[in-house]
Amino acid sequence: MKTIREDIRNIAIIAHVDHGKTTLVDELLKQSGVFRENQEVAERVMDSNAIERERGITILSKNTAISYKGTKINIIDTPGHADFGGEVERVLKMVNGVILVVDAFEGPMPQTKFVLRKALELKLPVIVCINKIDRPEARPDEVIDEVLELFMDLDASDEQLDCPFVYASAKSGVALLDLSDDPKNMIPLFDTILDYIPAPEGDPDAGTQVLISTIDYNEYVGRIGVGKVDNGTICVNQDVVVVNHHDPDKQRKVKISKLYEFDGLNKVEVKEAGIGSIVAISGIADISIGDTLCSLENPVPIPFQKISEPTIAMQFVVNDSPFAGQEGKFVTSRHLRERLFRELNTDVSLRVEESDNTDSFKVSGRGELHLSVLIENMRREGYEFAVSKAEVLYKKDENGKLLEPMELAYIDVPEEFTGTVIDKLSQRKGELRNMGMSNGGYTRLEFSIPSRGLIGYRGEFLTDTKGNGILNTSFDGYAPYKGDISYRKQGSLIAFETGESVTYGLFSAQDRGTLFIGPGEKVYSGMVVGQNAKTDDIEINVCKTKHLTNTRSSSADEALKLTPPRILSLEEALDFIETDELLEVTPKSLRIRKKILDPKMRKRSQNK
Repeated sequence: MKTIREDIRNIAIIAHVDHGKTTLVDELLKQSGVFRENQEVAERVMDSNAIERERGITILSKNTAISYKGTKINIIDTPGHADFGGEVERVLKMVNGVILVVDAFEGPMPQTKFVLRKALELKLPVIVCINKIDRPEARPDEVIDEVLELFMDLDASDEQLDCPFVYASAKSGVALLDLSDDPKNMIPLFDTILDYIPAPEGDPDAGTQVLISTIDYNEYVGRIGVGKVDNGTICVNQDVVVVNHHDPDKQRKVKISKLYEFDGLNKVEVKEAGIGSIVAISGIADISIGDTLCSLENPVPIPFQKISEPTIAMQFVVNDSPFAGQEGKFVTSRHLRERLFRELNTDVSLRVEESDNTDSFKVSGRGELHLSVLIENMRREGYEFAVSKAEVLYKKDENGKLLEPMELAYIDVPEEFTGTVIDKLSQRKGELRNMGMSNGGYTRLEFSIPSRGLIGYRGEFLTDTKGNGILNTSFDGYAPYKGDISYRKQGSLIAFETGESVTYGLFSAQDRGTLFIGPGEKVYSGMVVGQNAKTDDIEINVCKTKHLTNTRSSSADEALKLTPPRILSLEEALDFIETDELLEVTPKSLRIRKKILDPKMRKRSQNK
């Protein structure tokens, strides 16, 4: 018989990137007394990874729990980026309701729509939190109308449309039910959660059923499965069967060795947990997302939607440049293989395949950001390797026609740049679907475009819009191949010999295009040192010094004026490289190079 467990609420916080989810969780933690009065708390305490802190984005969903009026509220902070959408879909299976955070100025954005659609499909009740009401340009009343319109577009039911709205400033730590109220603290939001989010229900006397929705990884205990107890109870030392909805042959008997619940930011060991509890289970070696832990008598898996397939792939190869092994700690194919396969422990949207060549691995992910975060993490850990240009993953339909992944691109730009953007995206096979006014005098453009049309476009987009454009994308399924796209219009400037760059050599080279290096940098033959102004690749000698004569002194060199080089970030370098180039990644440097370093061999392969 199903019973309701009143002392627990399970909620997820969902939103578009940058609308303040993580900051909101910070305040809920602070005001529920998780931290001591005098404890110093970092900002965005939930974003524990260094890249998450720097970029101000959440990559992995995080669990935490607070107590309010004798009720335990389990909160899951989810990512807002489309590339990490796989995380959001799974987490929603653990909760009984969501808080949708919307910026009081920006209103609903593409990702708001994506995460809200997932929540409505699962019939979850929604609390809408209009955040950042203290922004000078905030327009909360209009945003509420926009949110309700979005609900209608997504075919929400009448109950879902009748959702509570809470106004908040997560930064100031206040929430209001009415804009005329006096802002004090977060209590109005806490109360709304208790009143509106249903308590979990299940059958405490039935056999155990726990669906694993996320995986945590720890060097000491290995994989940790996190999931909600749907039915029965789960206890330490209990024998259970692991089954999986999408893999009917999977049936394995295991023992629960350690069981944890969440409290604040910590995991606390418990002996047993009942329905509605969110638990972490360690000691089951290859537990994976979508597995259900069941009692021996009744092994019935809980249905679970499949994880979204990757859409782009890159080759990760062992670095074989003349400077290989000088800056990295982990350089061999064994190191690279171990690290990539270890990433699969926690990242379910990633695929790693070995190739015929032992030095190369094909790594597929949800988007460029997904893979660039992995590359950045690896270089910080001391890995040295090279990556190829990202390529999209094609499919064939039943008639053998080629299909390619498509994206919906939502672009907000000041009006004077719309012509340039439409022109550029049309060249990349984009179709303009919609055009209208957006907030703050911006024009909103909606394009349907092949995923490969967006590879390498972001950097160009920021240049074209002088940094004022906003580009958001979401995956839009597969469609018939749209034809060839010509990418980079300019060729590369390639170093002619190995040595150290000199002002004199760079001075004569800078007339040819844009340089990526300054004087005094080590270069090797076949390394790309700049972008040619014309379409072809040319070799230049940046190590050339001036011959001295009796009448000219070397100090005349100092008068040569160099234009500052363009230093590429990781994303810009990944965008820039061509199909015959590699990006060499080390803890200290990013170098672009030709796949074939020898100029004669390179010429020969081009002629073929």
